[in-house]
Amino acid sequence: MVFSFLKGQFIDVIEWTDDTRNTMVYRFERYGNSIMYGAKLTVREGQMAVFIHEGQLADMFGPGLYQLETNNMPLMTALQHWDHAFNSPFKSEIYFVNTRRFPGLKWGTQNPVMLRDPEFGPLRLRAFGSYAIRVTDPAPFMREIVGTDGDFTQEKIAGQIRNIVVQKVSRILAASGIPALDMAANTKDLSDVVLKAIAPTLSEYGLEMPELYIENISLPPEVEKVLDQRTSMGIVGDLNKYTQFSAAQAMQKAAEGGGDSGMGAGLGAGMGMGMGMGMAQAMGQQATAPQAGAAAAPPPPPPLASEPMWHIAENGQTRGPIPQSQLGAQITRDTLVWTEGQSGWLKAGEVPALAALFASQPPPPPPPAG
Repeated sequence: MVFSFLKGQFIDVIEWTDDTRNTMVYRFERYGNSIMYGAKLTVREGQMAVFIHEGQLADMFGPGLYQLETNNMPLMTALQHWDHAFNSPFKSEIYFVNTRRFPGLKWGTQNPVMLRDPEFGPLRLRAFGSYAIRVTDPAPFMREIVGTDGDFTQEKIAGQIRNIVVQKVSRILAASGIPALDMAANTKDLSDVVLKAIAPTLSEYGLEMPELYIENISLPPEVEKVLDQRTSMGIVGDLNKYTQFSAAQAMQKAAEGGGDSGMGAGLGAGMGMGMGMGMAQAMGQQATAPQAGAAAAPPPPPPLASEPMWHIAENGQTRGPIPQSQLGAQITRDTLVWTEGQSGWLKAGEVPALAALFASQPPPPPPPAG
């Protein structure tokens, strides 16, 4: 029984089997027991064992099977002032650091990123994605992040890493100069730039980010709504043709909907004919209208001024209408004439518009004397 009690006071096998998916650091629990000199230490792939002696970082062991002796514990030997003949139990805190990759961690911008878009001007963007993290150097990771936490999970550092990612993403998006509509095609390049910018900061913590993904870059809902309208207009194209197409569809529906009765059929046919005629008229106007970008046709020459038409009163009868150009040989100064707009019959010699016809004619004989 004494032997069993003494054996319970010492630890001769040190190992940790990770049964979780989120533990980054696990402290090997000893509950006050001392570690036997020559104990077996098993470090599995994806782990490192770190010995802390009296608050000081001592020896670290990578994957493998070890027998703890002075020849493979140089720092502990120096701190304890062991000699080569040392074979007594010792006490030390042992931390297992998980060095595998922790994927699927999420990041996202809580507030929009302000940038000056080359196409839309000032703009707000949101972005989100995922990343992976891994411990590369347990020493600074233990000093700067873990401290004495004996059960350190990825959730305890995810918030800090997320803030670093968001800060770098916001700065790089704002300074990229890439139009918002083209960012989806450049997420791989933007992710690489962010990874390169984050690397120095993470290395100070003994960490690295093997992968980072920008999964989505989105505009504010109100901007997306306007953009959708703009896209719809681009799909519609020529509004005249779209109107004609809509009219044709309405005509077909009207004709089909009126097939239940004779009156309905007649109404549908009438509507169809009316809409068809309107569409044909619109197409004709479009065909005769100058196309956009084509050279404007010269205006047609002004029409010739219409020649006045005259009526002649002779012997109680009228003749006409007679063009003014043919009137000179048929009248004298005393001939009664009339044209549209004249208040009544007048002698041709009294009409100013006909004065030129008598310019070369001799004056009439004077009235008789007395």
